Amino acid sequence: MRSSNPVFSRGWRDNNGYAGFTPGPQAGTAAQGNPYASDPYAQPTNPYAQGGPDLRQGAPAQPGRMTMDDVVMRTAMTLGLVVVGAAFGWVTDLPPMLGFGAAIVAAVLAIVQTFKAKPSPALILGYALFEGVFLGVVSKAYNHYADGAPVQAVLGTMAVAVGTLVAYKTGLIRVNNRFYRVVTAAAIGFFLLMMVNLLFAAFGGGDGLGLRSGALGIGVGVIGVLLGAAYLAMDFKEIEDGVRYGAPRHASWSAAFGLTMSLVWIYLEMLRLVSILNGDD
Repeated sequence: MRSSNPVFSRGWRDNNGYAGFTPGPQAGTAAQGNPYASDPYAQPTNPYAQGGPDLRQGAPAQPGRMTMDDVVMRTAMTLGLVVVGAAFGWVTDLPPMLGFGAAIVAAVLAIVQTFKAKPSPALILGYALFEGVFLGVVSKAYNHYADGAPVQAVLGTMAVAVGTLVAYKTGLIRVNNRFYRVVTAAAIGFFLLMMVNLLFAAFGGGDGLGLRSGALGIGVGVIGVLLGAAYLAMDFKEIEDGVRYGAPRHASWSAAFGLTMSLVWIYLEMLRLVSILNGDD
């Protein structure tokens, strides 16, 4: 199973002979005892195993292996810094240019982290803080035109996150290779469309192709939220597999990074959607 999030794309591997996050046999391989051989999109028995312990039977976590507690703690740290940064950006009433400057810094830190072989807590926490400042400035701006939109967007993001987790755990969302390919293709198309809209807005003025206002904007916003939820489900799958197959403990930082980026995406799409529904065209 390939990664659901760019921060996982370089893989989770260590050199001590334990299970690492590097794909093993492809799903659907016709091998003896492979229950997935008839399904080309199913997960192999252990897609990441490179030898070492397999924790599928609920055995105690091995020393140095990622646990769910690690992921929860790291995610709480990153989301906490997002909140701190957002509060700073909101209370200090930073000008929009400084807010977008914080967004650029956050993007640079995220890109650097993405191409590192191992996660860097300093880069991840720095990303969370600067991204939070950007969110605070943007949220304050939206609040001027659609009073209460940020609070509604936060509640909406929480509802989407909980709903996605429930759907994933109950099997309503099945994350497999086909799911990954469909969501990735949709996300690329969505991103390219938004870039075209941005170019039209920059050179033609107004809202470009009108993809962020009116009825069309509502439809685009719903698609954006659904894409964010899909990536969140794939993050859950990465974390579940990481804990199950004994990923190295530092992988919990990558998991926290991926969850934070997915939640930020959902919040921004929800903020735009709420503002349109509240009449901010």
